[in-house]
Amino acid sequence: MSELPRSFSHSSASTFKQCQRRWKHKYIDKLPDPTGEAALVGQFAHDVLEQLCKEESALRTEAKAKEIAANIWLNVAQRKDFKNLKLNSDEQREFRWKSWNAIKGLWDLEDPSKVTVEATEQRVSTSLSGVPFFGIIDRLDRNEDGLVVVDYKTGKLPRYGDDNFNQVLLYAAAVANKTGEQPSRVRLLYLGKETMETEVSSDLINKVVDDLSDTWSKLKSNLDNDEFKPTTTPLCGWCSFIAQCPAGTEFIKKRAASGKLRPDAPARTSLGL
Repeated sequence: MSELPRSFSHSSASTFKQCQRRWKHKYIDKLPDPTGEAALVGQFAHDVLEQLCKEESALRTEAKAKEIAANIWLNVAQRKDFKNLKLNSDEQREFRWKSWNAIKGLWDLEDPSKVTVEATEQRVSTSLSGVPFFGIIDRLDRNEDGLVVVDYKTGKLPRYGDDNFNQVLLYAAAVANKTGEQPSRVRLLYLGKETMETEVSSDLINKVVDDLSDTWSKLKSNLDNDEFKPTTTPLCGWCSFIAQCPAGTEFIKKRAASGKLRPDAPARTSLGL
């Protein structure tokens, strides 16, 4: 029987809810889970905006962001995950273009020079309803109503719904638990696209914390029974552990045979399809 993890993040909880077997391979077996191109673009953009928002407000300009991006790129290009992508010169140029579009997309949503930033990449570690929660907040702002939890997103816009805010609401709960001050709002900045935000209420906080606690309880049960069932969906085509999952392998092979597997799915290479 494996031990409970020392901390439980929103990402870990989401992985467990999506597929218990994937969670096991990632967090117990610790199998390699290479970072994909889209995630690396997001990390690059996050790193630049983190440094930008540490500057004095008057220096938070696009020109300064370009300067920071140029410096950070030198480190990104040397990262093992980036090298594993094996991008040629044209593809690397496309990678930088995607990253810069995400970075400058901040100015489509707000003027960062007019934002009061209290912290960037703020680590929070606390107990939420008995769950050892851990998270890293992209940005913690303060406006006339109080604290605002801000998270940058570089992916596609999601469908509207309360679930979109689960991550930042958990961050708000953690901040309140650690500091005694409950943030007034949470904001999702889909860079270059749209801002989604909502007021923080006790009902919303209780809902996401209860859900986290329920997921934690189910994880305990799975660990006790050493049972982690796979959940097969089209996303199996992008799972790093597809070759270690008989159910996922069968599912993907059937999708490929019926012409339903996307040509860019990494599972084609993993399974030799």
